[in-house]
Amino acid sequence: MIQILGLLLLCTGAAADLQCTVIPGNLKQIDAGAGQVYGVNNDDNIYQWVDQNWKLIPGKLIHVSVGPAGVWGVNRANNIYKLQDGNWVAVNGLLKQIDAGGDKFLSGANAWDAIYCLSQDQTISRSVVFAYTQLEGALKYYSCGPYGCWGVNSANNIYYRYDVKPTSCRGSRWQQIQGSLVMVEVGTDGSVYGVNAQGNVYKREGISARNPIGTSWTMTDFCGTFRHVSYDDGNLWLLTTNGNIYKCKVNGSVVPTL
Repeated sequence: MIQILGLLLLCTGAAADLQCTVIPGNLKQIDAGAGQVYGVNNDDNIYQWVDQNWKLIPGKLIHVSVGPAGVWGVNRANNIYKLQDGNWVAVNGLLKQIDAGGDKFLSGANAWDAIYCLSQDQTISRSVVFAYTQLEGALKYYSCGPYGCWGVNSANNIYYRYDVKPTSCRGSRWQQIQGSLVMVEVGTDGSVYGVNAQGNVYKREGISARNPIGTSWTMTDFCGTFRHVSYDDGNLWLLTTNGNIYKCKVNGSVVPTL
């Protein structure tokens, strides 16, 4: 059963109990990780969710990510920035999408869907010149967590990357996962959520340290369409196709530790 506090319509009979609240504002992309939430709007303004309000952060980005690797973002020119001592610092490289959800390592995709990562020793340094590791294959969206990395390609096929480690972010091999998504996000706890081309939200069931690819996809029964989803610390953050923001409390543990 899903309870709504606000304007979002939800269907009954969802797989998990959700209590959703309408959040003021309008965003095109949002990311939750390591207890923090950041987002960007259509004007490329950057916001952080602080004390139940959006705090405007100086700068302009089209994609922002927060997680164990810190806060990183990319602008319209695909230039990469990291938040260091409260300021955006430009670093080398070009990415259109970036993810800081790995165990202090970074991942992302560039304008040609080439996949790159940075190992932990580089992300924790104060350097602005990095040696990126390129992975074989092509993805338009790539996100990592404690049990590995997930991505989707231009055909909306879903892939999982095995053996990704903080000191060796390349990993070993790809496995295609049944289903079709336009974006996928891995939470700090290893949970995996995604959105398909029709705007439906899916959760990956059965993920654990022993079974990092999980077992199946469950569609969350929202009566609406969405463009972006992100999960952290018991909260599922959703953006509708027109940029409205919803925060849904997920009861219980999403990913077991075993």
